[in-house]
Amino acid sequence: MLLVQKFGGSSVGTLDRIRACARRCVETRAQGHSLVVVVSAMKGETNRLITLANELLGPSGAERGAKGPYVNAAGGEDRAYQRELDQLVSTGEKVSASLLAMAIQRQGGAAISLVGHQLGMKTDRVFTNARITSIDRGRLHAELDAGKIVVCAGFQGLDPEGNITTLGRGGSDTSAVALAAGLRADACEILTDVDGVYTTDPRIEPRARKLDRLTYEEMIELASLGAKVLQIRSVELAMQHGVPVHVRSSLNNREGTWIVSESVRNLQAPVVRGVALDRNEAKVTLTNVPDVPGSVAQIFGALATSGIVVDMIIQNASRDGSTDVTFTVPEKDLERSVQQLSTLPLVAESSTQILSDAAICKISIVGVGMRTHAGVAARAFEVLSRDNINIQMVSTSEIKVSVVVDERYGELAVRSLHDGFGLDEAT
Repeated sequence: MLLVQKFGGSSVGTLDRIRACARRCVETRAQGHSLVVVVSAMKGETNRLITLANELLGPSGAERGAKGPYVNAAGGEDRAYQRELDQLVSTGEKVSASLLAMAIQRQGGAAISLVGHQLGMKTDRVFTNARITSIDRGRLHAELDAGKIVVCAGFQGLDPEGNITTLGRGGSDTSAVALAAGLRADACEILTDVDGVYTTDPRIEPRARKLDRLTYEEMIELASLGAKVLQIRSVELAMQHGVPVHVRSSLNNREGTWIVSESVRNLQAPVVRGVALDRNEAKVTLTNVPDVPGSVAQIFGALATSGIVVDMIIQNASRDGSTDVTFTVPEKDLERSVQQLSTLPLVAESSTQILSDAAICKISIVGVGMRTHAGVAARAFEVLSRDNINIQMVSTSEIKVSVVVDERYGELAVRSLHDGFGLDEAT
């Protein structure tokens, strides 16, 4: 078998952890498998490098710390530094790859480390959030044919001009899945410090259970709704190419959670598979918006131009020629959203007011079984009402129901829904 194994930052966070990863790689190779390994930077290293850059760029950057131009790269001065920021942060994965290759060699294995351009990872020109366009597999096949474990620096690639690019937070997951797809690997193992994907965050609900299987669609929804196990783009890529993904612990050999197509999912699985909590949401309401064609387009056009992603949207029924529009944005973009909307003609020239609220959170239930089962939303609302949790906004899709509530009730809502849908019960 050809396997791709990805080790996250916590798995390579210390030299002892790196040695343990090396032992696992040597054991896998000894079982007769060809092996490509993808590594993240050592835990905390990327944030350390970003903080250094922000401190260098001045007081405003230093105040932002690790959430400076790398995360908020939407405009102005920050954009000028994106190329150099990619040059900087890509070094973290290079260090991990080199150290792991040395550790494998020390334990008697044959290994070679390759960085983005050496392993042929081609991307577009978008610094700090590039997308993979192609992989030149020649070098990889040559090293595998020579019997080596190929240790790849994740999170990075090369644009058409030869500049180093990075793939965004969690990009090593995408590197691993892309390599598995390009090499037609039998599986992609995401090895981390947890045993798999749980029905919800065990830190919130101790009775959360590890799931044996999830569909790609369920994992995409959970990842987009607050579950931090996998980068969304990596799951989308796995679904596109049919790559089986196995999320499991790097600290033991127990089975984890398989991310697979719906066709191989357990047909008897519960309707609701997981509950996710996203604390990083904020709510914006525009009151007394003129109820005329173009008003809503003006609002969301301005936000789109600023690169602000809008999630849930509610427009009230018109009254006396005006309406209210409420929507959610990432909390980090709240201040910028309000500033952008304040400049709109419909705000300056009418009685429209802007209200904002960062003290909210979003709770979501997910499961592909919702497609064929009625009453899931009604049951969720009933469960929340029993604990006197008021719902501010609702959004639904074929396999998801999301609600916005006051942030102080977020964890209670998660526990209530987890219990209300019986997710603590073995299937």
